[in-house]
Amino acid sequence: MKIMMWVGAALLISGTAMAQQETKPMSPTTLSLGTATPGGGFPLYGDAFADVMNAADPALQLKTQNTKGSTENIPLLEDGKLDLALVAGEPAYEAFKGVKRAPTKLKILTALYSNPGMFVVRADSPYKTIRDLVGKPVAFGAKGSGLVFLSRYVLDGLGLDQDKDFEAVYLDRAGDGPAMVLDGRVAALWGAGIGWPGFKAMSESPGGARFIAPDAAEIAQIRGKHSFLKPLLIGANSYPNQPAPIASVGSWSYILVRETLPDDVAYRLAKTLHGAEATLGAKLAQAKETTASNTVAAAPELAMIHPGVLRYFREIGVVK
Repeated sequence: MKIMMWVGAALLISGTAMAQQETKPMSPTTLSLGTATPGGGFPLYGDAFADVMNAADPALQLKTQNTKGSTENIPLLEDGKLDLALVAGEPAYEAFKGVKRAPTKLKILTALYSNPGMFVVRADSPYKTIRDLVGKPVAFGAKGSGLVFLSRYVLDGLGLDQDKDFEAVYLDRAGDGPAMVLDGRVAALWGAGIGWPGFKAMSESPGGARFIAPDAAEIAQIRGKHSFLKPLLIGANSYPNQPAPIASVGSWSYILVRETLPDDVAYRLAKTLHGAEATLGAKLAQAKETTASNTVAAAPELAMIHPGVLRYFREIGVVK
């Protein structure tokens, strides 16, 4: 009888221990997320993305890290010093295609948002067209930013050289640009997309702002030389005092991941992200474009999307 009681007690203790083990929370997987310099669009998006992802799956903990932007993020990912990073479309295009370098083996986690490029000037500025800005001081963005790549391609498509035909100013902090336009140190600020902080700051300034984008003929000319740039539209009222839509050209930004990111982690990231699309879109207007279907459409090739992400996309039917 005593033996039976001892066995029963042992089984009870063992079962309790197993139950406690089974209910023990998973150890969080901590991942680093590279963004860009403070005051720009990438840190704004990266912080919102990390907040939503961390809340949706506490076992995944994303920690944002300011960097110099796309041109630094790519080698940091390749060296395994970052797990994920935001990269603009043009640097990503050059890395994937092996422009002046070996083709990268990095993979796409998601497309973020489209980036129609344009200039912003003060509302009382005499400048109306891109060619009006030739010879003038123009802030083209932070050193290492993907915006600088986009402007080079756009201007090259128009037969203009960014450094020779303009007094090009490159910023240490993306957030410094609006003040430079407002106090007259530069004639214009280059930027891109919906919800970009520099455009928002200019649009909300006391004197107001005005946007300068390529016209229809210039868009055709740009795309004739650089066909990877896509016709894109900034809808009316995307910014304060912007009543009409603005047509331009640009590309999609991405979150890229290191080649060695395990498939199961990439799968979890994709499942968590696209399960929280509505929450992310409600938090940040430009993040409404962060969808599974947009990622499939924006990727230059499906093979550039991480295999773990593709597995999830096949499960939900956006990839066959």
